[in-house]
Amino acid sequence: MPDITILQILILSGFAFLAGLIDSVAGGGGLIQLPAIMAILPYAPVASLLGTNKLSSSCGTGMAVFQYSRKVPIEWKKVLPIAGVAFCSSIFGAMTAVSVPNQWMRPLVLVLLTVVLIYTILNKNLGVRVHEVSFSFRQQLGLSLLAGLVIGFYDGFFGPGTGNFLILALIGIFGMDFLRASASCKIINLATNFGALILFGSQGAIFAYLGLIMAVFNMAGSYVGVRLAVLKGSKFIRILFIVVVSGLLLKQCIDYLL
Repeated sequence: MPDITILQILILSGFAFLAGLIDSVAGGGGLIQLPAIMAILPYAPVASLLGTNKLSSSCGTGMAVFQYSRKVPIEWKKVLPIAGVAFCSSIFGAMTAVSVPNQWMRPLVLVLLTVVLIYTILNKNLGVRVHEVSFSFRQQLGLSLLAGLVIGFYDGFFGPGTGNFLILALIGIFGMDFLRASASCKIINLATNFGALILFGSQGAIFAYLGLIMAVFNMAGSYVGVRLAVLKGSKFIRILFIVVVSGLLLKQCIDYLL
């Protein structure tokens, strides 16, 4: 691990807390934590920074899953198969990222995030409450597994906006509200994070000491975030979701232009 001061650790811990809070409610924690690590440790190997980020975020996501499972009804029979598929495809995505440049993904992500933002804003009742969908059980199963396959690979290969895409997919396919979609999303996110973490760990690309310190604060942020989400409900999560997607879209635009 590179030399790092106590002040730098404290700054990264603060960002980890904020990332855990935001990610547990509406997704998009990577928008906060990963850029912070790269800014504080600009000369460290990128793979090690990615691995450290995954260690911290995996622990925070695990905390969110534990808290949500105690407070929100989760349809495990629907979510676990998606998580299994996403876990496998995230490993394949991470392996692909090692050998294939992923910069061409940025323009596509800009388009997808723009569509997600516009669609969410125009559909004011989207995810506000649980609603019926027109898909049959087999159609739901097929679409959800496909979503897990594609989004899981994307998370391992590139990553930004994974939680946001998952939440919208769960709302669209199963008719969940934002609260249940956020809770279910964390289970799938935990699977994709763990898949990528295994790959980075096998290559020794993790600053374990720093990652574990950040993990404590990420878990604390997730704990606060879940309590806030359950207290405020789906309307609050929808607003935060729009804010996070807007911020992520703005960041991707800036990165692409620069």
